[in-house]
Amino acid sequence: MIDKKESRRDFLKKSGLTTAALAVGAGFQFPGRSYANSPKPPNILFIAIDDLKPILGCYGDRRVISPNIDAISAGGTTFLNNHCQYPVCGPSRASLMTSLMPEVTGVIGFKQMRAIIPDVLTLPQHFRNNGYETAATGKINDPRCVEGGRTKDDEPSWSIPYRTIAYDGMYKQEVKLACEAPSIDDSEHEDSRICDEGLKLMRQIAKADKPFFLAVGFKKPHLPFLAPKKYWDRYKREDFKIHPFQQKSKNAVEYTWHNSEEMRGYAGIPDEGDISTDKQLELIHGYYACVTFIDSQVGRLTAELKRLKVSDNTIIVLWGDHGWHLGDHNLWGKHTNLEQAARSPLIIAAPDFGKPGKTNSPTGFLDIFPTLCDLADLPTPEELQGKSLTPIMKNPKTSVRKGIVTLFRRGAIGYAYRNKRYRYIEWVKNNEGTVARELYDYETDPLETVNLAGDERYRSLVKDLAKDLRQEGIGCLLLDTEGN
Repeated sequence: MIDKKESRRDFLKKSGLTTAALAVGAGFQFPGRSYANSPKPPNILFIAIDDLKPILGCYGDRRVISPNIDAISAGGTTFLNNHCQYPVCGPSRASLMTSLMPEVTGVIGFKQMRAIIPDVLTLPQHFRNNGYETAATGKINDPRCVEGGRTKDDEPSWSIPYRTIAYDGMYKQEVKLACEAPSIDDSEHEDSRICDEGLKLMRQIAKADKPFFLAVGFKKPHLPFLAPKKYWDRYKREDFKIHPFQQKSKNAVEYTWHNSEEMRGYAGIPDEGDISTDKQLELIHGYYACVTFIDSQVGRLTAELKRLKVSDNTIIVLWGDHGWHLGDHNLWGKHTNLEQAARSPLIIAAPDFGKPGKTNSPTGFLDIFPTLCDLADLPTPEELQGKSLTPIMKNPKTSVRKGIVTLFRRGAIGYAYRNKRYRYIEWVKNNEGTVARELYDYETDPLETVNLAGDERYRSLVKDLAKDLRQEGIGCLLLDTEGN
């Protein structure tokens, strides 16, 4: 990890990463969409959804009600095999906004990224530096990871000061419940007010001569699963089932597991041990209700784009910052390198570009920054560690990498490498090297019931995946070069 206040140039050079074109405006540019017929470059609507796992109709979930997000998917590319780079809000968002791995940003946990690399370049900052009006409301960066986060978000990123919301008259829980279905109007919920501010900003900047980059960050379905009752009423409790596999994987690695501490602090949840079937069903119901509530807010944003007649020149990017365990492996929350915590939704819809569809190619949040540079015909800073996804948007069957890396720290640092079929994890300690391994085959074992890493029949595969992990894992500082 880098020293405090070390410049990104110095750290990237020390880490062996490219530094030839760190200045804004330098770097290779993939030929993107031509906007010659547009009055100005494309706008960006950047929608963040906290703790959203791929429980969406466009991801194949038949129970969920998500028509507005599904409509975005229908006009764009849906990345079915997308993964966060760290399954916790702060590190994931810092990595996403900079296209740098968590060990490069230094944000592992809740550290302020500019206290570590003062001149780090963010995605909206790059657009601002290239003539865009940039504005934000809601949760974009984790407020603990940027200076003045709750009132300013990341100040250098926004040409218009970050917009806070009014809390007067907003519903507040009397008891800290994990689930709640109050009979309230949408306007009494925090996310509705975030949407209100987003709409105000959209109306303001859509009239300007500059193209805009508007970021709107919703806070549900993050705990507590609180949504107005009418969204709960759109589902029947009996239509839900608890997860069918609620044990640790066979040959489990100790570093993987936790006690669902994020959930345990709520009333009605036992401090340890199993959660009752009835409570699990209530939690799942609440999560779905929150997703549908947020979908309605997304619909308000996309409807306003059309009303303002800017939808034909606006790229929509919708993402959830990481996944969430809803009872699989008896886990609730994120904080693992397993599929349900690492796999995260990503949808990019760029008008008149590419071929709408779905792809199973491995991708990550690192890739958003360079992709938007390509789509907006902006120069791509050479320091970025992500890869442009525009080739996949043109042909969903192609790939830009063999696999994507997620990391998480618990006793050791676990580096997970996910390709189209396998998840391979190495747990590494300073001065000790690799101390444990995991391997899961999603073609034969989608529920991750067996860790195959110690099976002699997979020895050759483990060796190959270890090599692939190191080739893809630029910025993963504890990985040795030999895979020992």
